[in-house]
Amino acid sequence: MLRAFIWFVLLSGGLAFGAQAQNVEFSKDQFAEKKQELKEALRELKAGDEAYQADPANYNAALPHYLAAQELNPDNAALNVKIGDCYLHSGTKSAALPFLKRAQALAPASTPRQHYLLARALHLNAKWAEAIKEYQQCTPGSSTKLAEGEAPITASDVANRIRECRNGQELAKHPVRVFIDNAGPEVNSPYSDYGPVVSADEATLLFTSRRPGGPNAPKDPNGDSYFEDIYQTAWAGKNWRPAATLGSPVNTDGHDATVGLAPDGQRLLVYVDKNNGDIYESGLKGTAWDKPQRLGARINSRYHESSAAYSYDGRYLYFVSDKPEGGHGGHDIYKVELDGTKPAENLGTTINTPYGEEAVFVMPDGKTMYFSSEGHNSMGGYDIFKSTLRNGQWTTPENLGWPINTPDDDVFFVASASGRHGYYSSDRPGGVGGKDIYRITFLGPEKPPLLSEESQLLASRLAPQPQTLLAPPVAVATAQVTILKGTVTDAASRQPLEANIDLIDNASGQTIATFHSNATSGKYLVSLPSGTNYGIVVRQEGYLFHSENFDLPATAAYAEVVKDVLLKKLEVGVVIVLNNIFFDTGKATLRPESTAELERLHKLLTEQPAIKLEMAGHTDNVGKPAANQDLSQRRAQAVVAYLTEHGIAASRLTAAGYGDTRPVVPNTTKGGRQLNRRTEFKVTGK
Repeated sequence: MLRAFIWFVLLSGGLAFGAQAQNVEFSKDQFAEKKQELKEALRELKAGDEAYQADPANYNAALPHYLAAQELNPDNAALNVKIGDCYLHSGTKSAALPFLKRAQALAPASTPRQHYLLARALHLNAKWAEAIKEYQQCTPGSSTKLAEGEAPITASDVANRIRECRNGQELAKHPVRVFIDNAGPEVNSPYSDYGPVVSADEATLLFTSRRPGGPNAPKDPNGDSYFEDIYQTAWAGKNWRPAATLGSPVNTDGHDATVGLAPDGQRLLVYVDKNNGDIYESGLKGTAWDKPQRLGARINSRYHESSAAYSYDGRYLYFVSDKPEGGHGGHDIYKVELDGTKPAENLGTTINTPYGEEAVFVMPDGKTMYFSSEGHNSMGGYDIFKSTLRNGQWTTPENLGWPINTPDDDVFFVASASGRHGYYSSDRPGGVGGKDIYRITFLGPEKPPLLSEESQLLASRLAPQPQTLLAPPVAVATAQVTILKGTVTDAASRQPLEANIDLIDNASGQTIATFHSNATSGKYLVSLPSGTNYGIVVRQEGYLFHSENFDLPATAAYAEVVKDVLLKKLEVGVVIVLNNIFFDTGKATLRPESTAELERLHKLLTEQPAIKLEMAGHTDNVGKPAANQDLSQRRAQAVVAYLTEHGIAASRLTAAGYGDTRPVVPNTTKGGRQLNRRTEFKVTGK
């Protein structure tokens, strides 16, 4: 079965009718002077009923026939109910309201089913109080069905709908401060565009579109639109570049839809309509995406796997499945280690409810998760929720609020690494066409007005009009993560290199993850959640490794750092800075966080038994020159001592302390002095 993408709409409108409106039947008596028109209308009604009463009902096929019949007779209650029901099963659900209101006026003795349909239409138009009244007039029972083949309305369903309306009433009282902007014609088409996924730095956007892929593109036989294909665009500075299809082998003759994108934009998760719905993965090789490969049996099952997201380090996958084993009802969110062997772990009842969960997305900060749920305090259908990982546990999900969430289904939300922008799809008035992709800008809390002190002092005597002053700016909460990006190139030729980029936890010495720069562009991107002392090691066969250090406190706010890496080949005279060698201030004792870097240096000397190195210590110009020279000498000797103690011949190593005599930048700033305090090695023989 085709993947069900569900979206909210904010359409409104109404059909005027008088208080004395009466039901009009499709009969010869009513249309004596329009016999031919009546005959055509009855033909349309019959065609509509065949689709409407099918098992399962084909609302999409029935609707145009019903609308054609309604042109002759807009005052038939039963027809208006059917049109409203069809709209409630369409992509423009809120358009059902005027038809169901007309039916109510034409046939006041409404059935419980008609009350329920009208309640749903009022609910979807955020008319909370009116919807609750209609729900309360429902009498759920075995005979109260929406249509043939559908389950009867139950008391628990009605109670849940009323709960959603009351949630909506409360959430609508406190709307969140956001801008919601259309992504523009470069992204959106006259057809439906949805399922956006974005790289951590917002440089790349991919999405699903129902637009024709070519002049002779076939249409989906199960609908009135084209097959889904995946499109890609890049940020041009002020807007997106015109989107282009990914083409073969990602896009096929069938449906191909976006699911998730790795933070660095190098791996793409794709939904494929096989085996009841499975998740596949494609990798970016240079400028082309390779053929998607089905993920393993610990993720895909004989049930429906509908969405997925990578963890920031690429080690874990969060995915959604409706498999019954270990589930809590409907679709649940699971977590699995991609290279591990353990079964996938259900995230538990804090996240998963007896209702459905969908569209999981995990931020590059490693601790913030967004997903959609029909449970928790949803205001209707799926709402988007946020949860934070604290002390190994996910917090109670928080509804993103109105107007991001609506009474209709709100799903497939993703965000930039900064947390400042979000992306999702909506069917809003004024769009380019069909469902469009929108960009949300979170504005943070409203700035409170300030009263001037003078006005407050005079208030009791003169009662002046208080003067409103500009309040201090309110900071927008951003994610606690640093995005490190740049290009890796050959130091001599400046040609891009496809290099391995290891992310090291210096405290434990463990490799957290390994990434790759792009083979064609040399571009790379690494997400660094705050709270860790990171070592970054760039390596490529035939080159000396390059290291960087990022010691990020837990409170470090979002930042983007651009660092271009020049890899040097193993040649006599080449100098490499060891950015992950650490000493206490004023001392020459190696700190434990240095171990991983020392082991890399040891490995280099072991794999290249002929090379000889000079270990050099350098300081800034703070302090006396003699003391600085002595300290730098002792630090260089400490590195040599570590290597010789671990089996490297002393004849291959020399130690030199240069004090403050060889600065790489001026010592006029704190940052400059930090760069000058360094340990490095120079190749002296090979």
